[in-house]
Amino acid sequence: MSEKSVIEKTKSPVTIEGIKRDLRRLGISEGQVLVVHSSLSSMGWVCGGSQAVIEALLEVLGDEGTLVMPAHSGDWTDPANWSNPPVPKEWIPAIRENMPAFNRYITPTRGMGRIAETFRNHPGTLRSDHPVVSFCANGKYSEYITKEHPLEDHFGMKSPLGKLYSLGAKILLLGVTYDNCTAFHLGETMVEGFPLGEKSGTSMLVDGKRKWVEFRTIDYCSDDFSKIGDEFEKDYQVIKGSIGNAGSVLFDFKTGVDFAAEWIRNNRSIKKS
Repeated sequence: MSEKSVIEKTKSPVTIEGIKRDLRRLGISEGQVLVVHSSLSSMGWVCGGSQAVIEALLEVLGDEGTLVMPAHSGDWTDPANWSNPPVPKEWIPAIRENMPAFNRYITPTRGMGRIAETFRNHPGTLRSDHPVVSFCANGKYSEYITKEHPLEDHFGMKSPLGKLYSLGAKILLLGVTYDNCTAFHLGETMVEGFPLGEKSGTSMLVDGKRKWVEFRTIDYCSDDFSKIGDEFEKDYQVIKGSIGNAGSVLFDFKTGVDFAAEWIRNNRSIKKS
């Protein structure tokens, strides 16, 4: 959406104070551990853009709170699996050979939105070291959440998602849908016998040297996350409201993940590996 279109759909500027008021009205408060998936354009015209959103979130959570966002880097996946857009097959060996090693400090996010990318660069923000599906955190539990992110079981109980599950976190969908709810992937890991996906690869540092590393994870799929979210809302507490112009949803992390796991067991046709 162009900035002109955003301005035309905004009655008055969205400010830091307004965002803080909306966050508190939704139920976000000091000391919480909060995972945020977001769309800046959905909020209307924000005075200060993504910086204002980050500052508002951190101020509401306070010194005892922790803010978390995905910092996935899809450019560091295996080019053989790229489809949006694909590259010529003859390019694949050269890409694998020349892709720089993932660097948690400088490797950009892809498809996470401007708020998440700004958060990655915010002072005090830490990032986990997974080369494809890292997470960023800022606040009291940031070191614990981002430390030792497994390469293969990257959405499991030892990952940042598993740590958030144990911390009693909340999830905020700020202007986005359940399709963006990465936490539901943790639910997939709880389903016994979930099939493994195809081998993938990435460029990372191994013993201080850049290396192309292949790994294999379970066959994660988000195609039915929207349906899971719709069913979840029928039986569990979900708080809905607006932050700026953005329709937003707040709910309990553990409750949502447990529901997703049970829904997947009962509704997906799983071919055990």
